[in-house]
Amino acid sequence: MTARLYYEDSYLTEWSAKVVEAADGGARVYLDQTAFYPASGGQPCDTGEINGIAVREVVDEGERIAHILAAPLRDAEVKCRIDWVRRFDHMQQHTGQHLLSAVLNELFGISTLSFHLGSQVSTIDVGTHALDAGQVRQAERRANQRVLENHPVRVIFAGSDADGLALRKAPERTGELRIIEIESVDRSACGGTHVRATGEIGPVLIRKLDKIRGNVRIEFLCGWRALDRARADFEAMSRIGRALCAGLDEAPALVEAQIQRLNAAEKALQKLAAELARRDGKALYEATPANARGFRTVIRELERGPVTEELRVLAQSFVSAPKAVFLALASDPPSVLLCVSQDSGLHAGNLVKEAVTAVGGRGGGSAQVAQGSVGGREALSRVTAALRQALPL
Repeated sequence: MTARLYYEDSYLTEWSAKVVEAADGGARVYLDQTAFYPASGGQPCDTGEINGIAVREVVDEGERIAHILAAPLRDAEVKCRIDWVRRFDHMQQHTGQHLLSAVLNELFGISTLSFHLGSQVSTIDVGTHALDAGQVRQAERRANQRVLENHPVRVIFAGSDADGLALRKAPERTGELRIIEIESVDRSACGGTHVRATGEIGPVLIRKLDKIRGNVRIEFLCGWRALDRARADFEAMSRIGRALCAGLDEAPALVEAQIQRLNAAEKALQKLAAELARRDGKALYEATPANARGFRTVIRELERGPVTEELRVLAQSFVSAPKAVFLALASDPPSVLLCVSQDSGLHAGNLVKEAVTAVGGRGGGSAQVAQGSVGGREALSRVTAALRQALPL
């Protein structure tokens, strides 16, 4: 059994230990006692060094903890050191999560379903279908108020009688419980590492909300992460403001106005492109001689890119005149567009569907316009051959 020193003291960063077992040629070691936290409960593991060898991973194996090293360890007695920057960051985020979860429960009766501490951001999934902007601001402000009040954070060991412990959430395990108490704020069963008082959490910043399987996922940052993110956000907004020759407060409105103008310009451009394509389609019809069967036919082979909207408009304009067929073949991705005039006696949708499904593709459409896609160039060649045979080319 490995004695878990982090249970009693999250601030212990250096200690001595004995190697009780080794595996994988000495790259996987078990100590009589450790302060390295193994990945568990949504919190990543600690890293650091054992006798100068980097600890890459820490694994909870129930009664004991495995330390995965970057190189084999041959010593029986060792000196261990935690990567304190990583550890304290995890402590800030994890205690911040307890605080934020407690605040959401206090203010809105919303329970926390799960927690994940990532390398850049942390998230909690909460049992509600929605949170509005006002609720987010209220929760964030209350959490930061509790930070400034600097409530003590204590570790309590108690029996499994959860009814008498006033826990925010019923524990999932039985036996002796390790409880993290934020005085006057929260009590939760937890095996993770935590700060000594809420003041050490630092600022709590809610970043965004996502809908996840009918619940809400809250992305948040605490402590140094929140400060670094706020600085990065400020610098990004400053660059935007300078580019727009505007102050930070005016920049969002100017960006929205620019987006609206850009959208209007894009719509106007699309309208002009469609009109040009319609004119080009009519001009192409006039310039295309009729074949022996009286049909004017055009085949376009596109080496790069898909069939575009402009090409579809051109093709439909071309076949708006009598006895016309327009076939476009795109190699990337492999696809086909077929347009035929109303008096052609052909059904474009049926022709394309039959050709592409014969080679495992998908497609179809109306009597005058149809599209299909296939799995590769060879299949496209077979579709092309089938359509050439069926069309009055």
